[in-house]
Order: sequence, then C-alpha cells, then structure tokens
Amino acid sequence: MNKALLKETIAQGEGIEIEFKKAQFHLPQNVLESVCAMLNRQGGHIILGVANNGTIEGVIPDCVQEMKDSFVSSVNDPKQLDPKYYLSVQDFILDGKKVLYIYVPESSQVHSCKNRVFDRNEDGDFNITGNADLVRNMHIRKQGSFSENRIYPFLQLTDFRKDLINRSRQLAENHRPGHPWMELNNEDMLISAGLFKKDYATGKEGYSLAAALLFGHDEVIHNILPHYKTDAILRKVNIDRYDDREIVRTNLIESYDKLMAFVAKHLSDKFFLDGVVSISLRDHIFREIVANLLVHREFINEFPARLIIENDGVHCENWNRPHGNGLLVLGRHSPFQKNPVISGFFREIGRVDELGSGLRNSTRFLNLYSPGNKPEFIEGDMFKTFIPIASVEKTIRVEKRAIEKAIEESFEGSSKNVRKKLILLLDTIANNEGKRVPEYGRLTGINTSSIEKYLSKLHNADIVRFAGKSSKIGGYYISQKIKDGLS
Repeated sequence: MNKALLKETIAQGEGIEIEFKKAQFHLPQNVLESVCAMLNRQGGHIILGVANNGTIEGVIPDCVQEMKDSFVSSVNDPKQLDPKYYLSVQDFILDGKKVLYIYVPESSQVHSCKNRVFDRNEDGDFNITGNADLVRNMHIRKQGSFSENRIYPFLQLTDFRKDLINRSRQLAENHRPGHPWMELNNEDMLISAGLFKKDYATGKEGYSLAAALLFGHDEVIHNILPHYKTDAILRKVNIDRYDDREIVRTNLIESYDKLMAFVAKHLSDKFFLDGVVSISLRDHIFREIVANLLVHREFINEFPARLIIENDGVHCENWNRPHGNGLLVLGRHSPFQKNPVISGFFREIGRVDELGSGLRNSTRFLNLYSPGNKPEFIEGDMFKTFIPIASVEKTIRVEKRAIEKAIEESFEGSSKNVRKKLILLLDTIANNEGKRVPEYGRLTGINTSSIEKYLSKLHNADIVRFAGKSSKIGGYYISQKIKDGLS
C-alpha cells in the first residue's frame, strides 16, 4: 500500500472490505473482531485513525509504536485470535496526521476472537458463534476454496517423516528462539500448525493435504498427487531442449533445498555488504522466488511448476487460483495467500517473511544485483515470474577475464597450475569479500597452507588487502587498484 492508494481506499468509504476505526491513544478493543471477520470472509483493509464517515482524525504520534506492538502481539496470541495469524501494520501521514493501515487477507481457516467466531457483511462484523449452521457453512466454504485443507482420514503420523518434523522444529527455533514447537510432541506440533482438520460436511477428521506435502514420505505424496512435481531446467545452449534438468518430486521442505541448489549451480553469485555483513544477493532474490513457486501454487492441478534458467533470465510458472489478473505493481496490489497454512508454516521456519515480501524483497535485491532491472510477477490462472539477469551474468564473465589478466600480468613466471589456483582464489575473494582463510579453503577446495601462501603472494602484489584488527576479526578484499580495472 502507498499513500495515494490509501487515500483512494478511504475515499471509497466503509464496506465489506474496508473498515475505519477511531484510535487516538490506544488500539481499539474491537479491532481483533474485524480482523477475525475479514480473515473468515474475503479479506480487507482496516484503517486506524479514521472516523466512520471517512474523516481523518489521526493517531497520537507518541502512541503509534505501542499500538503497533500491541496489535502484532494480539494477532500472534491464540488466546486472542485462534488460529493466530501474522499481520503487520504500516503507518502513514495523511493531511498532517498519523494513520495506521492493516491489510488482512482471506484465510483458509476459520478463526475465532476470544472464543467467538465473526463473519462480515456490508454493515460490519457480526458474531455467528451461536449459529451452528453459519459456522458449519463457513468451514465447508473454506475447505472447498483452499485445496491445502483437503482431509485424508487414513493418513497416520507414521506416514510422515520424523526427521523432517524434527528438522522443522529446529528451523523454527533457529528463526525464533524459544519457539513453542520445541515443547510439543510431533502430533501436537502438527495440530498447532493447522495441519489436522475436521470436515464439517461429513464429520470426518484427519491430516490435510498440506501436512502430506510438508512431511509425507515420497510414496505417500505420489499416491495422493501422482502428477505432483516441480521441473527445474537450464536452457542456455540447447534452447530446443535443455542443458540440465532436475525433476523435483519430494516434500516442500526438501524441494526448496533442491531448487535453491539448482539455482546456485547455474547462476553466478554477487555478494553485497549490507552494513558490516556480506550477503549473497542471488540467494536473497531466489529465496523469495523459490518459496513463492512452492507455497502459492494450486497443487490439485496437474500442470507442473517450472523454474527455467534461460539466457535472458529466470522464468517461473505454476498453476494458480488467481485473485485478479495482470502485472503486479509494487505498492499497488493487495497480496493474497493461495495456501495460507503452508505459507504460515514456511514463515515459522524462516523460509518466507510477511505477506507481500516476495515482490518487495526481490525488487530490492534485484536492483542491487542488476541495477535498473525489475522482476515481473503476473497474476492469472498461470502465475508467472520473470527475473532478468542476463546483464549480470555478462558482467561477471567480463570480471572473470579481468581477474585472469591481473594474475597473468603479476605472476608471469609462475607455473600454469599455480596461476590457475591464484585465479580461482582471486575470483572467490571477488565474490566473497571479507572472509578468512578457512572459508576460502572451503569455497575453493585448496588446502589451508596453500591458501595462506597464495594470499601472501596476492597481498605483496597489491591485488588483495586485509581489513580488520586481527586475523580473527577481519577478512580479505580486492584492492582498489584491481577494482578499478574491473569497473
């Protein structure tokens, strides 16, 4: 959301997808009821600091952070909102006054607020807890709309891989120390993650399709979805067929690992200093792209998801349950989760960030990786993504030739084998600045004593420099002289 779109939203007035609330000093008590109702219906926009008639009254600036913290804490507290749901708050200045904006997507689950179930219509939120028919119909509607909720009554805990459950528990702990999953057994953890459902049309209970896709043994997944696969293809030389291919037909957790490894195998990296931390721009971009490819697809459709690396860039496509059509524009679209349970699970283990992060983060990091280029996300029955990287690959190849030239000129009398290892080491430093001897040994496969000897040669030739107070605090960098030659 941006300021112009927010003004347009306010101008539309309140309705089934738009809710205004006065909020000068504290979070309105009924804001969670609106969140619950919108999650249960079709999503919407909540704007705090605006009167019912659309007048912007504002939030006291000194109270903004406390209100934001209180909201995030409440939606992540199952005593307040069950199941909990991660939402974020944006603040804007309109007409010189602070307002807070919350986007609420439609959820695949039925939520309750303080043990009460709310639905929504044009007149606002209404409590349907005491109406068994309305609650049951809501459950049926959710199960019919989101295929990840399909129940398989005969799925047992033994059909799931214990090692994957344990790994996910540890990933969640690494991402958020003190994660509650660490205290739960496997069965309770899956229930907590929303992977055990009740079918209100038949009364049957069981693990869902989402559970099978996340933890199922491969044969279990293939029995449920025989067509399920993600096709990773390299097509740069043999454009009529392919140069390399990997068909991924395993669980979503290891599918992510395999696709990221395929990207790392075939795309050059470009490291970037984010403050004092060196990060991989390639990994930051494709973390978003691969997670989006896996999390937001329609699994019951037989069309395979595809990741295709070609000369102009990377193309991804997967079958989709569209929520609109056309090119998505940063700041001008409302993000929508296609598989909220799976998406929420990936968020818990640190594989995705908040809703809408894919477009925002990939745009940011691609601009650093390849200045001037922007990713394309196209919504439709087939969701398509394009990451233009051709110019980056060309630049990196040019830099590699410049590195080879620097070594040839500075070490003309050295053997061919030594020059080859110096080129490998210098190229590795160029793409991984700030590391120390053990890390360069791991990245190049050259033993530690040889790395130390080669670094000494490169340092004496003013090709690399060491920055840091000691060998334990600091790392190696390409000298400015060589950088000027690469530019």
